[in-house]
Amino acid sequence: MVVLTARDEKRGLEALEKLKESGLSDHLVFHRLDVADPATITCLADFVKNRFGKLDILVNNAGIGGSTMNHEALKAAKVSGTEADVEAVWSKVLIETYELAEECLKINYYGAKTTAEALIPLLQLSDSPRIVNISSSMGKLQYIPSEQRKEALRDADTGEKIDELITEFLKDFKEGSLESKGWPTFLSAYTISKVAMNAYTRIL
Repeated sequence: MVVLTARDEKRGLEALEKLKESGLSDHLVFHRLDVADPATITCLADFVKNRFGKLDILVNNAGIGGSTMNHEALKAAKVSGTEADVEAVWSKVLIETYELAEECLKINYYGAKTTAEALIPLLQLSDSPRIVNISSSMGKLQYIPSEQRKEALRDADTGEKIDELITEFLKDFKEGSLESKGWPTFLSAYTISKVAMNAYTRIL
């Protein structure tokens, strides 16, 4: 049995119906989950415990980009006519704000972490438990400019250390000092969220 989740219940149920049309109706059930809302995580854990008694596999795939699109800049880039021109203006096409960065980390990293921690007791009851955390090529340490930052993220061996680095990143983002402090400046929050996810996965 697969428990399909989504924060938007309407869209989640629509997805469930489409999957049922494929002949999977006996193997699917929907439950609302917003990884940014701890109450819904607890509710999901209770549902799985009461309905199934255990959990075999958890797939963490909730995620957002941490930026919004400047459509005028994108249109201008397309009109210019070459791929090189488009690449040159990506920093203008994708707009990042502190609020978006905070939300990105809340969902991509903290949401996955909180969900995993809530469901680990049920996974431990399985004979073959698995946690699958969906990451990204942007989560590679090569996208971290500072060697000191790379080392800190690579060597972080507790959730608390990862959390401290994220808190520091958000502080520097808010102060406008990402570049001078050795953080990535393009898709910065998304990159850090995936690097942090990779680090957390290693210590699970």
